[in-house]
Amino acid sequence: MSGYSKEEVIGKNGRAFQGPGTSRRSIIEIQEAIQEERTIQTILLNYRKDGTPIWMLFHMSPVFSKEDGRVIHFVAVQVPMSRKPRRSGSGPGRDEVCEDGCRSRDIVFGSCRREVCSDSVLELERLLAFESLFDSDNRDDEEPREASDQEKRRAAAAVNNILSLLTHYSELTGKLVCEKRCTLSGIGLLGASLIISLGRIKQSFVLTDPHLPEMPIVYASDAFLKLTGYARHEVLGCQCMFLSGVDTDPSTLSQVKESIRTEQACTVRILNYRKDRSSFWNLLHISPVRNASGKIAYSVWVQMEEGCGYQDAQGLSPEMRQRSAVGAVKVAVRSSSMGAGPSKS
Repeated sequence: MSGYSKEEVIGKNGRAFQGPGTSRRSIIEIQEAIQEERTIQTILLNYRKDGTPIWMLFHMSPVFSKEDGRVIHFVAVQVPMSRKPRRSGSGPGRDEVCEDGCRSRDIVFGSCRREVCSDSVLELERLLAFESLFDSDNRDDEEPREASDQEKRRAAAAVNNILSLLTHYSELTGKLVCEKRCTLSGIGLLGASLIISLGRIKQSFVLTDPHLPEMPIVYASDAFLKLTGYARHEVLGCQCMFLSGVDTDPSTLSQVKESIRTEQACTVRILNYRKDRSSFWNLLHISPVRNASGKIAYSVWVQMEEGCGYQDAQGLSPEMRQRSAVGAVKVAVRSSSMGAGPSKS
């Protein structure tokens, strides 16, 4: 359809297919759908490699992680459109079959991930064999008619087929995905942009939501999972005190609860327990996190095992490393709440 080879497309942004006639309004609609993590259908003018324009019905849907409900892919389907319906007797209809056995209009698909390209998505090419056949009605930039209900249904059906295959692949890899957001009931959802920003922070930490009963954990870093031995789905929704055990000092727990009640930062040395019930001394720092409007959106809990690397390669003390992590979390939350993504109030 586009005239590009696979090597010229993989890793490129969709802007590579836009041109002088591409509607800015359509691009903004797509960007807003990405930020709001929702499905969109719109008519879009793109350009082939040789510079010729092509009108298409663009259908994009998010793909969610079944583990924590975050968006990990977007799947986009393009249905080529003619400027006007075919006249009777002028050739095969849009859904009629040509003599060579392929359909006169077909569907082209693509998939992208926010962080990186996914090799598993490329495997779909082996299962989805789409032939493309275009006529001269498609080769100028005159605005087409409105998309028909049939074209809209075909685009939606193609996305559903691709999502089914992605779900199948995810079952084989163990990283389950779904077409609707799957998350624990009652837990606030973080926007994908915030999750990506938090994922860049290497320290062990969790975010809790102070506006919900029991202040459940709504985000856990990879370093926290490594430190405690828990999987992410075992942590999300839990109260952060779940790491406490029989020998945890009650007075330390009271100090933590008081800092939360007064919305003040605190640092304590507390005995915690991993999933395998082995204990460790945790240098725990807790701090409220405010959004761009100045209201407390989350609490961040930064953990550091006592005796493990008291100074890092840069010579930073544990206290400095914890403050650095808290600062990075605060910047990520404020930046996210100033954007179009969801924010806490």
